[in-house]
Amino acid sequence: MQEYIHRFYRRWMQAAGLVSFRVTVRESDLLIWAERDLSDEACASLVRHREELEGFIALQPPFADTFLPYAVPGDAPEVVRIMASAGERVGVGPMAAVAGAIAEVVGKDLLAHSREIMLENGGDIYLRSERDRRIGVFAGGSPLSGRLALVIPPTPPGGLGVCTSSASVGPSYSAGAADAALVVAESAALADAAATALGNRAKTTEDIEDALSTVAAVEGVVGCLLIMGEHLGVKGKLALEHP
Repeated sequence: MQEYIHRFYRRWMQAAGLVSFRVTVRESDLLIWAERDLSDEACASLVRHREELEGFIALQPPFADTFLPYAVPGDAPEVVRIMASAGERVGVGPMAAVAGAIAEVVGKDLLAHSREIMLENGGDIYLRSERDRRIGVFAGGSPLSGRLALVIPPTPPGGLGVCTSSASVGPSYSAGAADAALVVAESAALADAAATALGNRAKTTEDIEDALSTVAAVEGVVGCLLIMGEHLGVKGKLALEHP
């Protein structure tokens, strides 16, 4: 756990041609790459979205506790609405999408200042890029950990999300046993929620095929990957290589 808290995997991360900087606000710890240092803009965006989320939770505490989809009013803050929508699409609670949602809303805010953004929040990534990017796959103690990389081609204008859930790495709850349940989706919030759903379904290696097929069928999911020990399964439009 201690290694995860110090986010050791960041030593492996880079984005050629972009400048990296770090922004922290209480529990949120973002590592960001952009065309220039946008620390002030990122901090202002992060503070605003956190305050809106925390304000909503203060009014509706079950939003933060439920493991089931949660309906929110149409005038709820943006970050709340995209978390609720992502959870509803894959059948999990909205907080399963919180890290990806924060990455997404802050990342999209920064697009006003930089054509390319890569933003990592607790291992969940929002990416808007005009070139191929490679993202390493970390899977705890699996022999496949660190031996694979995703090749992400230039993204759509709104970017996409690359998020991972794990039962063996990090503090987030998982009902399954996957070392890595990774999803690429049209939004980081959806990728985060879908990665949770994928990991929850993978309790044994016999679940790999069904779990991948179920999550890959969700509208907006580009592809997904499961690692359980020495076992690997992939579904959808993902390109992998050895780094």
